[in-house]
Amino acid sequence: MAVQQFEEAADRLNLSEDMREILRKPKRELTVNFPVRLDDGRIKTFTGYRVQHNVNRGPAKGGIRYSPDVTLDEVKALAMWMTWKCAVVGIPYGGAKGGVICDPKTMSPGELERLTRRYATEISIIIGPHSDIPAPDVNTNPQVMAWIMDTYSMHEGFSIPAVVTGKPLSIGGSEGRNDATAMGVLFVTRQAARRIGLPLRGARVSIQGFGNAGSIAARLFHHEGCKIVAVSDTRGGIYNEAGLDPAAVLRHKQERGSVVGFPAAQQISPQEVLEVPCDILIPAATEGVITEANAGRIQAQIIAEAANGPTTPQADRILGRRGVVVIPDILANAGGVTVSYFEWVQDLQSFFWGVEEITQKLEIIMNRAFAAVAEKAEQYHCDLRLAANMLAISRVAEATQIRGIYP
Repeated sequence: MAVQQFEEAADRLNLSEDMREILRKPKRELTVNFPVRLDDGRIKTFTGYRVQHNVNRGPAKGGIRYSPDVTLDEVKALAMWMTWKCAVVGIPYGGAKGGVICDPKTMSPGELERLTRRYATEISIIIGPHSDIPAPDVNTNPQVMAWIMDTYSMHEGFSIPAVVTGKPLSIGGSEGRNDATAMGVLFVTRQAARRIGLPLRGARVSIQGFGNAGSIAARLFHHEGCKIVAVSDTRGGIYNEAGLDPAAVLRHKQERGSVVGFPAAQQISPQEVLEVPCDILIPAATEGVITEANAGRIQAQIIAEAANGPTTPQADRILGRRGVVVIPDILANAGGVTVSYFEWVQDLQSFFWGVEEITQKLEIIMNRAFAAVAEKAEQYHCDLRLAANMLAISRVAEATQIRGIYP
């Protein structure tokens, strides 16, 4: 999908074959195999990756995920998307991604810490506050970032908080980081709704995925006056056309481990959450959930992609023909990396901002990015995804062209 989207945008930009050759391939791919001592005394060898796609606009930036499903191809695609995501919102980063093949749900906190510290040591040859700055992703969190920061700092002999973002506040994390992705989704959805004349107050919102981004989006959109009609997690979904109280749903999930069983709501499947009657659909779970098979049944006017890659290219074409506005992932969920950038800047200057200032700066950047993408879409008579990719790729291509080829 990542390469297909790149080629389509490159065609519209009339990008030279030389430039395509540079931008379609990662700059660096590191594979590491490392031993970790388990709690029972056994030694297990794990495989991890760190891929830097492009660093022509600045240091590489991207998350680290822990999952049994991690592959080098997946990490390469996500690194490429990170390059475009940073470029589309205009922050001075290139794209990177990392991952370890493991099942963190079966590991103890001690095992996770030993795995993290050893993985951090293995990739320390290419990460750094001015070269490559990791962040949390699937199954990683502020504690994992704290271990990476501490490990890197121990090697250097002094504290280097700017080596990672998404850290706890007590060691250089940023205010507003937790809400950042969902806040960015709200800002760009507000802009898209204005463009099609949809008032947010009273708009029906369905959210697939009630994790960090999804549950916070539910709270923010509810506060904006929207009606949250459906939410889901991996176990199932719930629907109430009269609206759900996000705070009550979150309490239920924290007590029961799932939104399933929430009183005064109809039980539906996570797939059905995509197809309920709504004005705004927020896929906030995994890749490839909106496909050729279900795109025709989606009833939303706006789809805001809080997840990475939730819509397949075939589904995009169907949604485009039906006039559905799709705010692409590289724009919609870029609030997270934008506030990561704020955290990095604050760490480098050892001077921290309040949450109001951070929210205000984030809104300015997201609104500016949406306006630039919308202008590109009108100029080329295309959808927002192609416009966002074209804007991002043209910015990276320009930086590459200006810097020239060394030597």
